[in-house]
This record gives sequence, C-alpha cells and structure tokens, in this order.
Amino acid sequence: MLVLHDVRHPLGGPGPLDVALADGRVVAMGAGLASTAPWSAAERLDARGAVLLPGFVDHHVHLTQWAAARRRVDVLSARSAAEAAELVRVGAGPGDDLVVGHGYRDALWNSPPHRDVLDARFGERPAVVVSADLHAVWVNSAAARRFGVQEPTGVLTEGPAMELLARASTVGDAVQDRWIAEAAAAAAARGVTGVVDLEYAPVEEWTRRAEPAVRVAAGVWPDWLEETIAAGRRSGDVLAGERVRVGPVKLVVDGSLGTRTAFCHEEYPTGGHGVLRIPPAELEASLRRATSRGLGVAVHAIGDDAVRVSLDAFAAVGCRGSLEHAQQVHPDDVPRFARLGVVASVQPRHVVDDRDAVHVHWPEGAGRAYRYADLHAAGAELRLGSDAPVAPLDPWDALASAVHRTVDDREPWHPEQHLPFDVALAAACGGRRSVFVGDVADLVLVADDPAGAFAAGGAEALRRSEVVATLVGGAFTHRPG
Repeated sequence: MLVLHDVRHPLGGPGPLDVALADGRVVAMGAGLASTAPWSAAERLDARGAVLLPGFVDHHVHLTQWAAARRRVDVLSARSAAEAAELVRVGAGPGDDLVVGHGYRDALWNSPPHRDVLDARFGERPAVVVSADLHAVWVNSAAARRFGVQEPTGVLTEGPAMELLARASTVGDAVQDRWIAEAAAAAAARGVTGVVDLEYAPVEEWTRRAEPAVRVAAGVWPDWLEETIAAGRRSGDVLAGERVRVGPVKLVVDGSLGTRTAFCHEEYPTGGHGVLRIPPAELEASLRRATSRGLGVAVHAIGDDAVRVSLDAFAAVGCRGSLEHAQQVHPDDVPRFARLGVVASVQPRHVVDDRDAVHVHWPEGAGRAYRYADLHAAGAELRLGSDAPVAPLDPWDALASAVHRTVDDREPWHPEQHLPFDVALAAACGGRRSVFVGDVADLVLVADDPAGAFAAGGAEALRRSEVVATLVGGAFTHRPG
C-alpha cells in the first residue's frame, strides 16, 4: 500500500488531499486519510502540494528508432544537403564502422540530398542519414554497396527506406534492449506511463526484454500479421510481464509531407499527388482480417485523399480503430471520425515543425491541415502523441503545441485550431480527464498546476513543467531523490 500525502487536483479540483493506492489501483481519496487506519501504516510519499494527474500516454511512437536516435548525429538544424553532411561528419565517432545521422528535413532545401554529397565527406566509410519523418533514408556509395541500394541518388523512400532503416539500426539485442530501457525511463521522468509502439519489428522482440518503465502496446505490422494470428495473439494480450501487451495492427496508406508522398487531392507544386501505398480493396481486406481476429487497427493517413480512403474502408468493414496523423482532412470528412468511431491520433508538434513546408508543398491544402479544433467540435475522440523520433517523446511538448501552435517568436499558426486546455490534457492522458477512486494507478505528480502555468507563462511554461514522480500500477517508475 502507498499513500500520496498532500496532493492537489488540477483544473480547480479539491485539495489538499491524500490518495491511497493498493493492488495497482486508486482505492481511497480524502483529506487526512494518511493519518487513519489502515493507511497510517502504509508507505507514504509527501507530495508537498504537487498536482496529481492521470499518467500521460503517447499514442504513437517508434521506440526502437527513438532509442537509437538519442545516440545518432542530429542534423535537424541543417538547411542544405551539404550542411547536413557536414554535421554528420563532425559528429561521427572515430571508431564507428557505420555512421548514422538523423533528422534531415529537405522540404525547404534548394537542392535534394544526393549520395555524392556524402561521398565527398566520407569516401569509403558507410554513412546513412535518416529523414526526420522516417520516410526517407539517404546513403553514400559505401553504404549503398553494404545494403544493396541500387537507387543512383542514394535516397530511398517509404517501404524500401523503412526496411533499410531497420537493417541499419541493428546493434545487437543486448545493446538495443538497454537503449530502449533507458529511453523508457527517460519518458517516465517526463510523466509518461504508457506508449503505443508502432515500431517496424516483430512484437516477439518484446518477450526478451525486462519490464520497461512504461506500459507498451506493441504494434503489429502486416509483415508479421499472419504469424501473430497463428500464435493466437489478440490486442491487449500480455506479451511480457504485466506492462507489455499486443497493440494494434499498423497499416500505412500513404507517405508523408516531408517526402512529398502524402496522398493528397491537390497536386504538389513539384508534380504528382503523392503515393497510395495500399489500394482500397486491399486496405478493406486487411482491416477485416485483423479485426475479425481480435486485433485493433491503427491506419497511417496524412494526405486528405488518404484520410478519405481510410475512412471509406472503416465504413465498409464496419470496424473501429485509430487514424494516425490525419494531417489533412477535407471538410466533408471531419464529422465522419465521430460517426464511424475512429480515433484521431495526432501529433501536435508536427504543426509547428511543418508550418513552412505546408505553405510550400500544400499551398491549396493548408486550410485543411491539422484541424484539431474542428475534429474536436465535430465530436471526434482525440489522442496525442509524438511520433518519436520525428518529435521528442515528451508529452509536455505535445500538450504545449496543441494549445498554442508555435514554438518560436512567430504568431501561432492557424490559432483557430488550438485545442482547449482541458481537452488537450485528456487527449494526452489517454482519454482520462482526472483521477478517481477505482482508476488504475498510472499517475503523475507535477510541481505546479499545468493549467495555471499555461495561463501565467504560456506554452513554454508547459514545456518546462517539473515532474515530481511517476507511477505505473502504483509502483514508482520515477520518483524524487
């Protein structure tokens, strides 16, 4: 048993009060509880007026890639291919057999990445640079030979890029598992109690790992769908320990804005409408196959035509699930989310990172982009995530970007699409709006009331929020020293 003594509720709730936890749940709440039997004999944490929130759940991460990206050379600031290549060269370790950079965004570059640019700096040393959105991989000639890349530019996109990225990320099971454990612990330190891991890998990899600091819903990619079904696994089934369970089937319908492969109604200024990776009939068959076997579904759709194709498939099959990203949504499709029971799983940091690229590559579709307030007003159920490593695995950053759509000195981008604070907080906490008796004890204590911090200090005050302690099932995953 554990008692959290002297906590406050957010959003003007009562306090101070004590919260008693037992058997992984909240079992009692009330003023002075810690001094009464049987709680007076329980372990006690003096919260000193910290605010109690439901634990944060990041609804979309790539945990293996995030763990690796924390150790890769960061090229996010590069404004050209040459600058990105130079950042990788300077940041590369002297003993690295394979140099890996991460985070390039070429949507606003004057010239595209090319393997010759990397060759000039690395010669026969293999170098791989991953795009920020994970939908493109750029290699030099030495890496092209190692991985069998035939593309003369050295740039792969979509499926081939993701396959190469998985191969280039191989560091050995023990090292990879340690990196993932450290990444999960860092997430817990920011108040995260659960993630939906949509990593391109077999879910069985989780069965060898020690209990992570966060709950994990491990996504299933189509490559491993049939073996998952053959094993009798269903979404929610335990994979390892109590914290790791089978998640949804991940289906990728289109590409991304960054690689100009999101499937859009309006033509890109550079030509084409993007890529439809799964034809409608095949998408319907996959949804039907997964849901009929007890597996949930998470459908990646970024462009407005991809969103429409996905919603049409949900309607045809009559199943529910989540639509991941939903970065462009036609007005006629906004109310369909609620009508079909499809969750809008969105990543607010993309709004502030992509605003300039949207105006260049979606000039006719900018008004249909990142319509969070419209989706909420139409009754859609929202969930927030990071898409880490595309953005940091930090729920405070996602929350701040959802309620105030800027990250620099510029005015917020389309402020009419801000989410109300209480709506955004619930979406960041997996749908939980507060903490009640009977709840699973996935909780976070923060030093200050986040609503008050936002009102007084704006979005940056939210990003700086201090996490006092995090608990999963009533057990500390992060606690004060």
